[in-house]
Amino acid sequence: MAKSSKPKTRKSRSTKAVARHAKPGTRADSKQAKLVEMLKRSEGASIDEIVKAFDWQPHTVRGAIAGALKKKLGLDVTSEKVEGRGRVYRVSA
Repeated sequence: MAKSSKPKTRKSRSTKAVARHAKPGTRADSKQAKLVEMLKRSEGASIDEIVKAFDWQPHTVRGAIAGALKKKLGLDVTSEKVEGRGRVYRVSA
């Protein structure tokens, strides 16, 4: 077989490469989007409330808040201890 004499052309960036450099976002119907909506409410949400809503483990909730919401999406998540509810998390609107 003879080699092609066509010069190789550089292809445009792959979809994955473009997605890596794009600003992270959240699909409207995802669990992550629903979590953000819970945290945007004026009363916020406690770990127990989120665990019940999504059937997650408490460590999963804390990981989602710290990793996905704070680090990846850059949201300002605050928490305070509320008597009767425990630690309540909120996202600044």
